[in-house]
Amino acid sequence: MADVLQSLTTQNSFIVLQDKLEKWQREYHLNSCDENLNQCCELLELTAKIQGQLFAILNSVAAEGDHTDGVSTLKKRLLPWLGACFSPSISLRKDADHRFSNLSEKERRMTESNSDNHSDLQWMESQLCSTRGQLELVKADLDDAQRDLKKKKNQNANTLMATEDELLQLKKDLREANIQNELYKSKLESYHEFERHMSKLRSDVPHLSSQRLSRSSTSRSPTHASTRTQLTASSRLLRVVSRFNDLYNVERKEAQLQLQGYLNDLETVQRIIFIAVVESFKAAKLAFRLFKLRSRKTLASCHFGPESLEDTVVDYIVRNQDLYDVQNSVEEVLSAMNLNPRIGCIPKVDFSVASPLIREACKLAFTMQTLDPPVDLAFASNGELYINNKYRRSHDSDVSAQLVSHHVWPALMQGGTVRAKGEVVTKKGAAWNRSSLSFVRSRSLSPTRNHLHVKS
Repeated sequence: MADVLQSLTTQNSFIVLQDKLEKWQREYHLNSCDENLNQCCELLELTAKIQGQLFAILNSVAAEGDHTDGVSTLKKRLLPWLGACFSPSISLRKDADHRFSNLSEKERRMTESNSDNHSDLQWMESQLCSTRGQLELVKADLDDAQRDLKKKKNQNANTLMATEDELLQLKKDLREANIQNELYKSKLESYHEFERHMSKLRSDVPHLSSQRLSRSSTSRSPTHASTRTQLTASSRLLRVVSRFNDLYNVERKEAQLQLQGYLNDLETVQRIIFIAVVESFKAAKLAFRLFKLRSRKTLASCHFGPESLEDTVVDYIVRNQDLYDVQNSVEEVLSAMNLNPRIGCIPKVDFSVASPLIREACKLAFTMQTLDPPVDLAFASNGELYINNKYRRSHDSDVSAQLVSHHVWPALMQGGTVRAKGEVVTKKGAAWNRSSLSFVRSRSLSPTRNHLHVKS
Protein backbone atom coordinates (compact mmCIF):
# COMPACT_ATOMS: atom_id res chain seq x y z
CA MET A 1 0.00 0.00 0.00
CA ALA A 2 2.81 2.33 0.86
CA ASP A 3 4.41 1.48 -2.45
CA VAL A 4 1.28 2.50 -4.37
CA LEU A 5 1.09 5.78 -2.53
CA GLN A 6 4.76 6.41 -3.13
CA SER A 7 4.35 5.64 -6.79
CA LEU A 8 1.39 8.01 -7.11
CA THR A 9 3.34 10.68 -5.28
CA THR A 10 6.49 10.10 -7.28
CA GLN A 11 4.68 10.45 -10.63
CA ASN A 12 3.38 13.87 -9.61
CA SER A 13 0.15 13.01 -11.37
CA PHE A 14 -1.79 15.84 -9.80
CA ILE A 15 0.95 18.34 -10.64
CA VAL A 16 0.89 17.18 -14.23
CA LEU A 17 -2.92 17.40 -14.19
CA GLN A 18 -2.72 20.94 -12.78
CA ASP A 19 -0.14 22.01 -15.35
CA LYS A 20 -2.25 20.67 -18.20
CA LEU A 21 -5.34 22.43 -16.89
CA GLU A 22 -3.47 25.73 -16.66
CA LYS A 23 -2.01 25.29 -20.14
CA TRP A 24 -5.42 24.45 -21.57
CA GLN A 25 -6.87 27.51 -19.89
CA ARG A 26 -4.23 29.75 -21.48
CA GLU A 27 -4.59 28.22 -24.97
CA TYR A 28 -8.32 27.55 -24.98
CA HIS A 29 -9.27 30.59 -27.09
CA LEU A 30 -6.36 30.01 -29.45
CA ASN A 31 -7.12 26.36 -30.14
CA SER A 32 -9.55 25.00 -32.63
CA CYS A 33 -12.55 22.94 -31.61
CA ASP A 34 -10.75 19.67 -32.33
CA GLU A 35 -7.68 20.75 -30.37
CA ASN A 36 -9.81 21.70 -27.28
CA LEU A 37 -11.63 18.35 -27.47
CA ASN A 38 -8.33 16.52 -27.63
CA GLN A 39 -7.11 18.46 -24.56
CA CYS A 40 -10.26 17.60 -22.65
CA CYS A 41 -10.03 13.91 -23.56
CA GLU A 42 -6.39 13.86 -22.48
CA LEU A 43 -7.34 15.32 -19.07
CA LEU A 44 -10.14 12.76 -18.70
CA GLU A 45 -7.73 9.94 -19.46
CA LEU A 46 -5.25 11.29 -16.89
CA THR A 47 -8.02 11.76 -14.32
CA ALA A 48 -9.31 8.23 -14.94
CA LYS A 49 -5.83 6.87 -14.47
CA ILE A 50 -5.45 8.70 -11.12
CA GLN A 51 -8.93 7.56 -10.05
CA GLY A 52 -8.02 4.02 -10.91
CA GLN A 53 -4.96 4.21 -8.73
CA LEU A 54 -7.02 5.80 -5.91
CA PHE A 55 -9.64 3.05 -6.12
CA ALA A 56 -6.82 0.52 -5.90
CA ILE A 57 -5.55 2.23 -2.71
CA LEU A 58 -9.15 2.38 -1.39
CA ASN A 59 -9.49 -1.34 -1.92
CA SER A 60 -6.16 -2.05 -0.22
CA VAL A 61 -7.01 0.13 2.77
CA ALA A 62 -10.41 -1.49 3.18
CA ALA A 63 -8.79 -4.95 3.09
CA GLU A 64 -6.42 -4.14 5.95
CA GLY A 65 -9.24 -3.68 8.49
CA ASP A 66 -11.87 -6.02 9.87
CA HIS A 67 -15.09 -6.88 8.13
CA THR A 68 -16.89 -4.07 9.76
CA ASP A 69 -14.14 -1.51 9.63
CA GLY A 70 -14.73 1.33 7.23
CA VAL A 71 -18.32 0.38 6.48
CA SER A 72 -19.75 3.47 7.98
CA THR A 73 -17.22 5.60 6.21
CA LEU A 74 -18.01 4.02 2.89
CA LYS A 75 -21.72 4.49 3.50
CA LYS A 76 -21.34 8.09 4.49
CA ARG A 77 -18.72 9.17 2.05
CA LEU A 78 -18.30 6.85 -0.95
CA LEU A 79 -21.81 5.73 -1.69
CA PRO A 80 -23.38 9.21 -1.60
CA TRP A 81 -20.59 10.47 -3.74
CA LEU A 82 -21.01 7.68 -6.21
CA GLY A 83 -24.75 8.26 -6.26
CA ALA A 84 -24.24 11.95 -6.82
CA CYS A 85 -21.76 11.20 -9.57
CA PHE A 86 -23.85 8.68 -11.48
CA SER A 87 -27.25 10.34 -11.09
CA PRO A 88 -26.44 13.07 -13.63
CA SER A 89 -25.07 10.43 -15.92
CA ILE A 90 -28.43 8.65 -15.93
CA SER A 91 -30.22 11.93 -16.62
CA LEU A 92 -27.74 12.70 -19.32
CA ARG A 93 -28.20 9.25 -20.77
CA LYS A 94 -31.94 9.69 -20.74
CA ASP A 95 -31.52 13.04 -22.34
CA ALA A 96 -29.14 11.48 -24.82
CA ASP A 97 -31.62 8.69 -25.48
CA HIS A 98 -34.32 11.27 -25.98
CA ARG A 99 -32.08 13.26 -28.27
CA PHE A 100 -31.12 10.08 -30.09
CA SER A 101 -34.74 9.18 -30.53
CA ASN A 102 -35.41 12.71 -31.80
CA LEU A 103 -32.41 12.44 -34.05
CA SER A 104 -33.63 9.07 -35.32
CA GLU A 105 -37.04 10.59 -35.96
CA LYS A 106 -35.44 13.49 -37.77
CA GLU A 107 -33.30 11.10 -39.75
CA ARG A 108 -36.37 9.05 -40.60
CA ARG A 109 -38.24 12.16 -41.63
CA MET A 110 -35.21 13.33 -43.56
CA THR A 111 -34.97 9.94 -45.24
CA GLU A 112 -38.64 10.10 -46.13
CA SER A 113 -38.19 13.68 -47.28
CA ASN A 114 -35.16 12.66 -49.31
CA SER A 115 -37.16 9.82 -50.79
CA ASP A 116 -39.99 12.22 -51.63
CA ASN A 117 -37.50 14.72 -52.98
CA HIS A 118 -35.87 11.96 -55.02
CA SER A 119 -39.25 11.03 -56.43
CA ASP A 120 -40.00 14.65 -57.13
CA LEU A 121 -36.58 15.02 -58.71
CA GLN A 122 -37.17 12.00 -60.91
CA TRP A 123 -40.57 13.40 -61.90
CA MET A 124 -39.05 16.80 -62.62
CA GLU A 125 -36.28 15.15 -64.66
CA SER A 126 -38.86 13.22 -66.63
CA GLN A 127 -40.82 16.43 -67.15
CA LEU A 128 -37.62 18.21 -68.14
CA CYS A 129 -36.80 15.46 -70.64
CA SER A 130 -40.33 15.69 -72.01
CA THR A 131 -40.07 19.47 -72.22
CA ARG A 132 -36.72 19.18 -73.95
CA GLY A 133 -38.23 16.78 -76.45
CA GLN A 134 -41.10 19.17 -77.09
CA LEU A 135 -38.61 22.02 -77.38
CA GLU A 136 -36.60 20.07 -79.94
CA LEU A 137 -39.80 19.45 -81.92
CA VAL A 138 -40.72 23.12 -81.74
CA LYS A 139 -37.18 24.07 -82.76
CA ALA A 140 -37.35 21.64 -85.69
CA ASP A 141 -40.71 23.09 -86.71
CA LEU A 142 -39.27 26.59 -86.41
CA ASP A 143 -36.29 25.64 -88.59
CA ASP A 144 -38.66 24.16 -91.17
CA ALA A 145 -40.79 27.28 -91.04
CA GLN A 146 -37.71 29.47 -91.49
CA ARG A 147 -36.55 27.39 -94.44
CA ASP A 148 -40.00 27.56 -96.00
CA LEU A 149 -40.10 31.31 -95.37
CA LYS A 150 -36.66 31.76 -96.93
CA LYS A 151 -37.67 29.60 -99.88
CA LYS A 152 -40.87 31.56 -100.39
CA LYS A 153 -38.95 34.79 -100.00
CA ASN A 154 -36.48 33.71 -102.68
CA GLN A 155 -39.35 32.60 -104.90
CA ASN A 156 -41.09 35.93 -104.38
CA ALA A 157 -37.83 37.77 -105.09
CA ASN A 158 -37.32 35.74 -108.27
CA THR A 159 -40.93 36.35 -109.25
CA LEU A 160 -40.48 40.07 -108.58
CA MET A 161 -37.28 40.13 -110.62
CA ALA A 162 -38.99 38.23 -113.41
CA THR A 163 -41.90 40.65 -113.24
CA GLU A 164 -39.54 43.63 -113.36
CA ASP A 165 -37.67 42.07 -116.30
CA GLU A 166 -40.94 41.44 -118.08
CA LEU A 167 -42.04 45.01 -117.36
CA LEU A 168 -38.76 46.37 -118.70
CA GLN A 169 -39.07 44.14 -121.75
CA LEU A 170 -42.64 45.32 -122.29
CA LYS A 171 -41.52 48.93 -122.00
CA LYS A 172 -38.73 48.26 -124.48
CA ASP A 173 -41.16 46.52 -126.86
CA LEU A 174 -43.58 49.43 -126.49
CA ARG A 175 -40.80 51.92 -127.22
CA GLU A 176 -39.71 49.92 -130.26
CA ALA A 177 -43.33 49.62 -131.39
CA ASN A 178 -43.74 53.39 -131.08
CA ILE A 179 -40.57 53.92 -133.06
CA GLN A 180 -41.75 51.47 -135.71
CA ASN A 181 -45.07 53.27 -135.78
CA GLU A 182 -43.26 56.55 -136.31
CA LEU A 183 -41.21 54.92 -139.06
CA TYR A 184 -44.36 53.69 -140.76
CA LYS A 185 -45.91 57.14 -140.47
CA SER A 186 -42.74 58.68 -141.89
CA LYS A 187 -42.72 56.19 -144.75
CA LEU A 188 -46.36 56.97 -145.41
CA GLU A 189 -45.56 60.68 -145.45
CA SER A 190 -42.60 59.98 -147.73
CA TYR A 191 -44.88 58.02 -150.01
CA HIS A 192 -47.30 60.92 -150.20
CA GLU A 193 -44.39 63.27 -150.82
CA PHE A 194 -43.17 60.95 -153.56
CA GLU A 195 -46.64 60.96 -155.13
CA ARG A 196 -46.58 64.75 -155.13
CA HIS A 197 -43.15 64.74 -156.73
CA MET A 198 -44.31 62.25 -159.35
CA SER A 199 -47.27 64.47 -160.14
CA LYS A 200 -44.90 67.40 -160.53
CA LEU A 201 -42.62 65.34 -162.76
CA ARG A 202 -45.58 64.33 -164.90
CA SER A 203 -46.45 67.98 -165.24
CA ASP A 204 -42.84 68.69 -166.27
CA VAL A 205 -42.88 66.08 -169.05
CA PRO A 206 -44.50 68.39 -171.67
CA HIS A 207 -42.02 71.09 -170.82
CA LEU A 208 -39.08 68.68 -171.13
CA SER A 209 -40.46 67.38 -174.43
CA SER A 210 -40.74 70.88 -175.79
CA GLN A 211 -37.17 71.57 -174.68
CA ARG A 212 -35.99 68.44 -176.46
CA LEU A 213 -37.83 69.46 -179.68
CA SER A 214 -36.39 72.94 -179.39
CA ARG A 215 -32.94 71.45 -179.00
CA SER A 216 -33.30 69.34 -182.16
CA SER A 217 -34.59 72.32 -184.21
CA THR A 218 -31.94 74.76 -183.13
CA SER A 219 -28.43 74.99 -184.53
CA ARG A 220 -25.53 73.08 -183.06
CA SER A 221 -24.16 76.31 -181.61
CA PRO A 222 -22.58 75.86 -178.11
CA THR A 223 -24.67 78.75 -176.85
CA HIS A 224 -27.91 76.79 -177.51
CA ALA A 225 -26.69 73.34 -176.57
CA SER A 226 -27.95 71.75 -173.35
CA THR A 227 -26.81 68.56 -171.74
CA ARG A 228 -28.88 65.80 -170.23
CA THR A 229 -28.00 67.09 -166.79
CA GLN A 230 -29.51 70.47 -167.60
CA LEU A 231 -32.66 68.93 -169.05
CA THR A 232 -33.28 66.82 -165.97
CA ALA A 233 -32.05 69.30 -163.34
CA SER A 234 -35.53 70.00 -162.00
CA SER A 235 -36.47 66.33 -161.67
CA ARG A 236 -33.14 65.41 -160.10
CA LEU A 237 -33.51 68.25 -157.59
CA LEU A 238 -36.92 66.97 -156.57
CA ARG A 239 -35.49 63.48 -156.30
CA VAL A 240 -32.57 64.42 -154.01
CA VAL A 241 -34.80 66.57 -151.79
CA SER A 242 -37.26 63.69 -151.46
CA ARG A 243 -34.42 61.30 -150.67
CA PHE A 244 -33.09 63.74 -148.05
CA ASN A 245 -36.51 63.72 -146.36
CA ASP A 246 -36.59 59.91 -146.52
CA LEU A 247 -33.15 59.88 -144.94
CA TYR A 248 -34.55 61.87 -142.02
CA ASN A 249 -37.68 59.77 -141.64
CA VAL A 250 -36.19 56.28 -142.07
CA GLU A 251 -32.41 55.90 -141.76
CA ARG A 252 -32.10 58.60 -139.07
CA LYS A 253 -34.69 56.97 -136.82
CA GLU A 254 -33.17 53.54 -137.32
CA ALA A 255 -29.74 54.91 -136.34
CA GLN A 256 -31.30 56.66 -133.34
CA LEU A 257 -32.84 53.38 -132.21
CA GLN A 258 -29.51 51.59 -132.54
CA LEU A 259 -27.59 54.29 -130.63
CA GLN A 260 -30.17 54.34 -127.85
CA GLY A 261 -29.11 50.77 -127.15
CA TYR A 262 -25.81 52.29 -125.95
CA LEU A 263 -27.01 55.64 -124.57
CA ASN A 264 -30.08 56.74 -122.63
CA ASP A 265 -29.42 60.44 -123.33
CA LEU A 266 -31.52 61.40 -126.36
CA GLU A 267 -29.74 64.74 -126.77
CA THR A 268 -26.35 63.04 -127.07
CA VAL A 269 -27.76 60.58 -129.61
CA GLN A 270 -29.17 63.46 -131.66
CA ARG A 271 -25.82 65.24 -131.59
CA ILE A 272 -24.06 62.08 -132.77
CA ILE A 273 -26.47 61.66 -135.70
CA PHE A 274 -26.14 65.31 -136.70
CA ILE A 275 -22.33 65.10 -136.65
CA ALA A 276 -22.51 61.87 -138.68
CA VAL A 277 -24.55 63.60 -141.42
CA VAL A 278 -22.24 66.65 -141.43
CA GLU A 279 -19.14 64.45 -141.70
CA SER A 280 -20.83 62.40 -144.45
CA PHE A 281 -21.40 65.52 -146.59
CA LYS A 282 -17.83 66.64 -145.96
CA ALA A 283 -16.40 63.27 -147.04
CA ALA A 284 -18.70 63.02 -150.07
CA LYS A 285 -17.83 66.56 -151.28
CA LEU A 286 -14.13 65.79 -151.05
CA ALA A 287 -14.63 62.51 -152.92
CA PHE A 288 -16.67 64.33 -155.61
CA ARG A 289 -13.92 66.88 -156.17
CA LEU A 290 -11.30 64.16 -156.54
CA PHE A 291 -13.59 62.17 -158.84
CA LYS A 292 -14.28 65.27 -160.93
CA LEU A 293 -10.57 66.04 -161.29
CA ARG A 294 -9.84 62.51 -162.49
CA SER A 295 -12.80 62.62 -164.89
CA ARG A 296 -11.74 65.99 -166.35
CA LYS A 297 -8.22 64.71 -166.86
CA THR A 298 -9.52 61.60 -168.60
CA LEU A 299 -12.04 63.39 -170.86
CA ALA A 300 -9.89 66.37 -171.77
CA SER A 301 -7.93 64.44 -174.41
CA CYS A 302 -10.99 63.03 -176.21
CA HIS A 303 -13.58 65.76 -175.75
CA PHE A 304 -15.36 67.19 -178.83
CA GLY A 305 -18.77 68.53 -179.70
CA PRO A 306 -20.90 71.53 -178.89
CA GLU A 307 -21.04 70.83 -175.14
CA SER A 308 -18.41 72.32 -172.86
CA LEU A 309 -15.85 70.11 -171.14
CA GLU A 310 -17.33 71.02 -167.74
CA ASP A 311 -20.82 69.93 -168.80
CA THR A 312 -19.40 66.73 -170.28
CA VAL A 313 -17.58 65.93 -167.06
CA VAL A 314 -20.70 66.51 -164.96
CA ASP A 315 -22.78 64.42 -167.36
CA TYR A 316 -20.17 61.64 -167.14
CA ILE A 317 -20.27 61.74 -163.31
CA VAL A 318 -24.07 61.59 -163.32
CA ARG A 319 -24.04 58.50 -165.52
CA ASN A 320 -21.22 56.80 -163.57
CA GLN A 321 -22.01 57.47 -159.93
CA ASP A 322 -21.64 53.75 -159.22
CA LEU A 323 -17.86 54.28 -159.56
CA TYR A 324 -17.93 56.36 -156.36
CA ASP A 325 -16.08 54.50 -153.56
CA VAL A 326 -18.68 55.12 -150.89
CA GLN A 327 -17.15 52.61 -148.45
CA ASN A 328 -13.97 54.68 -148.25
CA SER A 329 -16.05 57.74 -147.35
CA VAL A 330 -17.90 55.75 -144.66
CA GLU A 331 -14.58 54.77 -143.07
CA GLU A 332 -13.39 58.40 -143.19
CA VAL A 333 -16.59 59.53 -141.46
CA LEU A 334 -16.29 56.91 -138.69
CA SER A 335 -12.65 57.87 -138.14
CA ALA A 336 -13.57 61.56 -137.91
CA MET A 337 -16.37 60.78 -135.44
CA ASN A 338 -14.00 58.80 -133.21
CA LEU A 339 -11.56 61.74 -133.20
CA ASN A 340 -14.24 64.36 -132.58
CA PRO A 341 -13.69 65.73 -129.04
CA ARG A 342 -17.42 66.29 -128.57
CA ILE A 343 -18.46 62.65 -129.06
CA GLY A 344 -15.26 60.61 -129.43
CA CYS A 345 -14.81 60.39 -125.65
CA ILE A 346 -18.19 58.75 -125.06
CA PRO A 347 -17.42 55.28 -123.66
CA LYS A 348 -18.84 52.00 -124.99
CA VAL A 349 -20.44 53.52 -128.10
CA ASP A 350 -19.90 51.86 -131.47
CA PHE A 351 -20.50 54.51 -134.12
CA SER A 352 -20.52 51.84 -136.82
CA VAL A 353 -24.15 51.08 -135.92
CA ALA A 354 -24.94 54.29 -137.80
CA SER A 355 -23.16 53.02 -140.96
CA PRO A 356 -26.39 52.61 -142.99
CA LEU A 357 -27.26 56.26 -142.36
CA ILE A 358 -23.70 57.39 -143.14
CA ARG A 359 -23.58 55.35 -146.37
CA GLU A 360 -26.85 56.77 -147.68
CA ALA A 361 -25.93 60.30 -146.64
CA CYS A 362 -22.59 60.03 -148.52
CA LYS A 363 -24.28 58.74 -151.67
CA LEU A 364 -26.91 61.48 -151.52
CA ALA A 365 -24.34 64.21 -150.87
CA PHE A 366 -22.27 62.99 -153.83
CA THR A 367 -25.33 63.20 -156.09
CA MET A 368 -26.19 66.69 -154.82
CA GLN A 369 -22.82 67.97 -156.04
CA THR A 370 -23.82 67.22 -159.65
CA LEU A 371 -26.61 69.81 -159.57
CA ASP A 372 -26.10 73.39 -160.68
CA PRO A 373 -25.86 75.04 -158.28
CA PRO A 374 -24.95 72.19 -155.93
CA VAL A 375 -27.24 71.37 -153.02
CA ASP A 376 -25.47 71.58 -149.69
CA LEU A 377 -26.10 71.70 -145.94
CA ALA A 378 -26.89 75.07 -144.40
CA PHE A 379 -24.61 76.76 -141.91
CA ALA A 380 -25.38 75.52 -138.39
CA SER A 381 -24.10 76.62 -135.00
CA ASN A 382 -25.21 76.01 -131.45
CA GLY A 383 -26.69 79.19 -130.04
CA GLU A 384 -27.69 80.59 -133.44
CA LEU A 385 -30.94 82.45 -133.87
CA TYR A 386 -33.91 80.28 -134.72
CA ILE A 387 -35.23 81.00 -138.25
CA ASN A 388 -38.69 79.70 -139.01
CA ASN A 389 -38.21 79.17 -142.77
CA LYS A 390 -34.94 77.31 -142.14
CA TYR A 391 -35.78 75.06 -139.19
CA ARG A 392 -38.68 73.44 -137.43
CA ARG A 393 -38.70 72.94 -133.66
CA SER A 394 -38.59 69.48 -132.13
CA HIS A 395 -41.44 68.39 -129.84
CA ASP A 396 -39.36 68.97 -126.68
CA SER A 397 -38.37 72.54 -127.59
CA ASP A 398 -39.25 75.66 -125.68
CA VAL A 399 -41.40 77.53 -128.21
CA SER A 400 -40.71 80.84 -126.46
CA ALA A 401 -36.93 80.42 -126.84
CA GLN A 402 -35.27 82.03 -129.88
CA LEU A 403 -31.82 80.42 -129.63
CA VAL A 404 -30.87 76.95 -130.85
CA SER A 405 -29.68 74.62 -128.10
CA HIS A 406 -28.60 71.82 -130.47
CA HIS A 407 -29.40 70.49 -133.96
CA VAL A 408 -31.34 67.33 -134.68
CA TRP A 409 -31.18 67.48 -138.48
CA PRO A 410 -29.46 69.97 -140.85
CA ALA A 411 -31.28 72.19 -143.31
CA LEU A 412 -30.75 71.74 -147.04
CA MET A 413 -29.81 74.76 -149.17
CA GLN A 414 -29.32 75.46 -152.87
CA GLY A 415 -27.75 78.81 -153.35
CA GLY A 416 -29.76 81.04 -151.07
CA THR A 417 -32.91 78.93 -151.18
CA VAL A 418 -33.96 76.52 -148.43
CA ARG A 419 -34.89 73.23 -150.14
CA ALA A 420 -35.62 71.24 -146.96
CA LYS A 421 -36.02 72.43 -143.40
CA GLY A 422 -33.82 71.16 -140.65
CA GLU A 423 -34.86 70.34 -137.09
CA VAL A 424 -33.51 71.97 -133.93
CA VAL A 425 -34.14 72.08 -130.20
CA THR A 426 -34.65 75.56 -128.80
CA LYS A 427 -34.21 76.28 -125.12
CA LYS A 428 -33.89 79.37 -123.03
CA GLY A 429 -30.37 80.11 -121.87
CA ALA A 430 -28.72 78.54 -124.95
CA ALA A 431 -25.75 80.82 -125.57
CA TRP A 432 -23.65 81.07 -128.70
CA ASN A 433 -20.30 79.36 -128.23
CA ARG A 434 -17.38 79.49 -130.63
CA SER A 435 -16.37 76.00 -129.49
CA SER A 436 -19.84 74.63 -130.21
CA LEU A 437 -20.70 72.45 -133.15
CA SER A 438 -20.81 74.37 -136.43
CA PHE A 439 -21.03 73.61 -140.12
CA VAL A 440 -19.75 75.85 -142.92
CA ARG A 441 -20.56 75.40 -146.59
CA SER A 442 -17.98 76.16 -149.28
CA ARG A 443 -18.09 76.21 -153.03
CA SER A 444 -14.33 75.83 -153.44
CA LEU A 445 -13.20 73.12 -155.83
CA SER A 446 -9.95 72.41 -154.01
CA PRO A 447 -9.89 68.70 -153.01
CA THR A 448 -7.32 69.23 -150.30
CA ARG A 449 -9.14 71.78 -148.19
CA ASN A 450 -11.69 70.90 -145.54
CA HIS A 451 -14.73 72.99 -146.53
CA LEU A 452 -17.32 71.14 -144.53
CA HIS A 453 -16.09 71.00 -140.98
CA VAL A 454 -17.16 70.44 -137.41
CA LYS A 455 -15.69 72.74 -134.79
CA SER A 456 -15.14 71.12 -131.40
